[in-house]
Amino acid sequence: MEAIVLFGDAIYTVSTAAEKREKRRIENEEKVQKALGTLQQVVESNITPRNIRKIVKDAINMLNDTKISIGVRAANSISILEEVSQDPNMPSFSRVTIWSAVSTLESVRES
Repeated sequence: MEAIVLFGDAIYTVSTAAEKREKRRIENEEKVQKALGTLQQVVESNITPRNIRKIVKDAINMLNDTKISIGVRAANSISILEEVSQDPNMPSFSRVTIWSAVSTLESVRES
């Protein structure tokens, strides 16, 4: 429960540690969902080579594995995606889209 604190003329809200953790968890889930949507664009693109689509699907499956903590899922997916983004056969659309997803996942932190 947030507490409202008056300090002079200023009003501040103070959150408990549990509220902060829950807020961070929700933010992380939103970031993962955004990254999943971005990666899905690569998988559905006809210009993306089949071998790259398969690897991106592996990264998507890693992000969806709820048995692992969200921070570990994000880190593992980043590792997979950074490796595949170095493929010389990667179309520029796919590479930029993957970099966008990696950028989103890099901001995911453990709750």
